[in-house]
Amino acid sequence: MTSLNRRSLLATGVAALTSPALAQQPGHEQHGGHYERLNQPGRIGKPELAASQNVFDSPAPKAVSPGRWSTKALLPLPRSEMAWAAAHDDRMHIVGGYGEQRTDRAYHHVYDPKADTWSDGAPLPQGANHVGVAFLDGKLYAIGGFLEQNRKPHPRCFVYDPKADKWAKIAPLPRPVGSAAIVGLNGVLHSIGGAIGDTTESKTSINWHRVYDPKADAWSERTPLPTGRDHTGTLAIGQLIHVIGGRVDSFHTNSNLHHAYDPATDKWAPRNPLPTARSGHGAVLYRGKVFIMGGEGTNRVFGQMEAYDPASDGWEQYAPMLTPRHGLGAALVGDAIHVAGGGPVMGGGVQSAVHEAFSLG
Repeated sequence: MTSLNRRSLLATGVAALTSPALAQQPGHEQHGGHYERLNQPGRIGKPELAASQNVFDSPAPKAVSPGRWSTKALLPLPRSEMAWAAAHDDRMHIVGGYGEQRTDRAYHHVYDPKADTWSDGAPLPQGANHVGVAFLDGKLYAIGGFLEQNRKPHPRCFVYDPKADKWAKIAPLPRPVGSAAIVGLNGVLHSIGGAIGDTTESKTSINWHRVYDPKADAWSERTPLPTGRDHTGTLAIGQLIHVIGGRVDSFHTNSNLHHAYDPATDKWAPRNPLPTARSGHGAVLYRGKVFIMGGEGTNRVFGQMEAYDPASDGWEQYAPMLTPRHGLGAALVGDAIHVAGGGPVMGGGVQSAVHEAFSLG
């Protein structure tokens, strides 16, 4: 058994034996802590800086039923900058990211909501951060990612079979990209936006829109995203793909843009903008609405939960996150939105093992 497996099993066992509510009580996290720094080993409590950066207010009107958050089993170890999570067969999968003082981890943690426990899946063949992930026809795809801290993208792509617990190589991206949004729809994968650049200074958001056909194991091009962005919240609603928010080159220039793409016409159209411009946020379709949570900006880590109703093209605000974070993993598992890991302060300097779930009841 590898050291990662031993550590994950131990952490999962502790989480199973410890009440999540108790683990989140004030003061408890100071004894061991649910956080870790990127430049220094050892668990710490929630950084004091988080309090001054947390934002909970939204300009959107309040929903009649705001819903509620609850604490769940901690991740086996503090992680961030996974960029997204994906769910299938009532399991949430989180791959790659920062952790244990490295930015190119191959972690693959799987959450079972019925047991409220985490286990290890087969590790990602290429460790990276900001890996684009999505399920399509029962298989998990991992597309690109950064090899260094939010920079130096690679083109390698993989597919994971949950039944066999194995990864396989697929055709690489035509060009390397990190933090691209990946959506599975109608038998193909869409890779939208993202960023390129081997240095922080040269990092640039892109508008690329490429489609992967698993049957042909090949990529082709589609109409580009109207404005190049990365760290977006992107998902399918019916037969349309919505790209919400994100950053243009940097979180100092976050966007509230919201576009919808129709594969049938290969055209983009604007939709009602996101009330709070942010990037590195989660986007989850839940009971017919798109819920946006978390994210970061200049000296800001957002906790507000804003939901988009495609029927009315309108936004509402719901109960804010208990622990604001960015670069998190968010997915619908059962009848709740689960949000695990992420950074509690601006930038990638601190990771968290915090795991909370939102439900409308």
